[in-house]
Amino acid sequence: MSYLTVTRDSRPLGKSGLIVSPIAWGMWRFGNATATEAQALVEAAFDAGVTLFDTADIYGFDGQGGFGDAESLLGQVFAAAPALRDRMVLATKGGITPPVPYNSSRAYLMEALDASLRRLRTDHVELYQIHRPDILAHPQEVARTLEDMVTSGKVRAVGVSNYTLAQHQALAALLTVPLASTQPEFSPLHLEPIENGLLDHAMAQDIAVLAWSPLGGGRLGDPQDERSRRVADALDAVAAEAGVSRTAAAYGWIMAHPARVIPIVGTQNRARIAEIADAFAIRWTRQSWYDVLVAARGERLP
Repeated sequence: MSYLTVTRDSRPLGKSGLIVSPIAWGMWRFGNATATEAQALVEAAFDAGVTLFDTADIYGFDGQGGFGDAESLLGQVFAAAPALRDRMVLATKGGITPPVPYNSSRAYLMEALDASLRRLRTDHVELYQIHRPDILAHPQEVARTLEDMVTSGKVRAVGVSNYTLAQHQALAALLTVPLASTQPEFSPLHLEPIENGLLDHAMAQDIAVLAWSPLGGGRLGDPQDERSRRVADALDAVAAEAGVSRTAAAYGWIMAHPARVIPIVGTQNRARIAEIADAFAIRWTRQSWYDVLVAARGERLP
């Protein structure tokens, strides 16, 4: 019987020249920890084999305050343990500007990048992504801005998050540096990147795919509706055979796609971070992978 390939091997981040782990760790809820707790979480992610760490300037914002808190906390970790910064591929994002939704103007993004670097206490990030597309920003302005970030040495590679396929194509056509990454929502409960052609585009253009909310916003851990329960049952079938958790199975299902999608693990629990390695214990067949897809679709494939 043939199996789909899901390996622990590090891989290129698109055409950036950066090498990253097959799973990333994200810091959406990171800003609530103490500096000591935060360092322990970062070290736990390293122990689990993670080298790609994902944050954003908006992480920590609660609707009233906290903008930049996750970056600031990570900066405290770097101040206390500088060697941790040297071991990671660090990604951050900008472009969400509460209360105005989005701003990808050159002036704003350049200021946002500098502010992120100050909070992170570093002189560069390996990856900078536009967090959400700004409908009022011309892609040519965005392209020139991203290029200048790279030229400045403050950013090694650039990417986008939550862009449509058409928005990817428009920006890439005007860039002289490659888009290294795209960060869509993708999980067994959110199939849009499969259905809208984004994963096919990423494979054709050698763009790394970083999947946010790989557990369906927690719905796979606590399924409350019929669809979520169907998907959970399909994941449990392969998880039980491998002796791992449903969570690990969900990560593995994402990684088994030929786009070599990198799930961003969002847990802030050290024990659950340690489960990351379990995702490689499952051997996916085409049948077991499609069983999850069919459960998510709620109907047989044509």
